[in-house]
Amino acid sequence: MPMTDSIPDQGGRRGAVAICPRTDGRLLVIRRAAGVLAPLTFCFPGGGLEPGESEASALVREIREELGVAVQPVRRLWQCRTAWNVELAWWLARLPARAEPVPNPAEVAAVHWFTPSELAAQPALLPSNREFLDLVRSGRISLGWE
Repeated sequence: MPMTDSIPDQGGRRGAVAICPRTDGRLLVIRRAAGVLAPLTFCFPGGGLEPGESEASALVREIREELGVAVQPVRRLWQCRTAWNVELAWWLARLPARAEPVPNPAEVAAVHWFTPSELAAQPALLPSNREFLDLVRSGRISLGWE
């Protein structure tokens, strides 16, 4: 299923993506709601920057909106331009140990904790997320807290 066919070119848009690993190596992943762009695909949580907003501030706001939890941005891991022309900044972020993400049904259908291999096996994974995972799995991006 081509996921970029229904996504319009959004040139000039910027977004921030949260990579929240647990100590067991699993990563926080969402399945997008049916009513949003790229419906029912799997991806890391995040979203668009508002005018004048920093990447870190957008990350905190978006995760609170999508999952009702506060994250702490740690460091930028990577940057890419998606197939629909959005500039994404990928951030390592800490989620408090006792935090329980609760999906906002308008944006998120489900919350998952996948290993990188489990996530890579999902056929409905956004292409930019697959590219990021390939870099993690090849060791070119480290998810360590250093």
